[in-house]
Amino acid sequence: MLKNLTNLLKYRQLIQSLVARELKARYRASVLGFFWSFINPLLLLLIYTFVFSYVLVSRQPDMNPYPLFLFCGILPWTWFSSSLLESSNVLIAGGNLIKKVMFPAEVLPIVTVLANMVHFLLALPILVVFLICYQAPLQWSEVVWFPVVVLVQLILTLGLALIVSALTVHFRDFKDVLSNLMTFWFFATPIIYSMNGAPPIMKTVLNLNPFTHLAVSYQEILFFPGDFGHWKWLLALGAASVLLFFVGYFMFDRLRDSFAEEV
Repeated sequence: MLKNLTNLLKYRQLIQSLVARELKARYRASVLGFFWSFINPLLLLLIYTFVFSYVLVSRQPDMNPYPLFLFCGILPWTWFSSSLLESSNVLIAGGNLIKKVMFPAEVLPIVTVLANMVHFLLALPILVVFLICYQAPLQWSEVVWFPVVVLVQLILTLGLALIVSALTVHFRDFKDVLSNLMTFWFFATPIIYSMNGAPPIMKTVLNLNPFTHLAVSYQEILFFPGDFGHWKWLLALGAASVLLFFVGYFMFDRLRDSFAEEV
């Protein structure tokens, strides 16, 4: 396992090439091309803002301005959710590649996660515009934590993507289960509501959700005034994510030899 993990560094050029190919392929023959990286999260934001500002207007006062609060959570969630859902099918779709003896199969879920991270990064300028328009109370002492949150999310997503991609090869139903699970996971994460307003017992439950700590970290850094008080939770999640990545890679490595027969 450690040898294969070390060999990943040798495949960095291959990973870069496949990420670039994935990004070009996604918007091939599209009129707006990469602008969909801006438009998709913006449309999603408009829909949720309309629903929770004009249809379901009851919400906590600390969530104003609501579009900015919403955007701080939806943008990273879209990266996370898209990465896992696409990873669930990436080995089956790339069957011709992983049947080749020398092709490292783990590259495929890694490319999926990195390609979606590029979309997340491309959408950040819209978030910056929102922060400026709403005069968000940013502090540089908090903003320096932003890359740390992104790194923790990347490691967590990579670990889960490896597990999801490997399991789906053997259990095809898992893809449909995952789709429903991600919907539940979204509403079980304080993205459209604030964790501050949750009852004490629900806060205990929400703390068991790893994405809660990413969402709250983004919100505390970019939205809520005051110091970044969630850093201990973030660092604990970072350590757990590293462990999860190694567990995910171990599981992937153990199932690697069976992929070519199953896809």
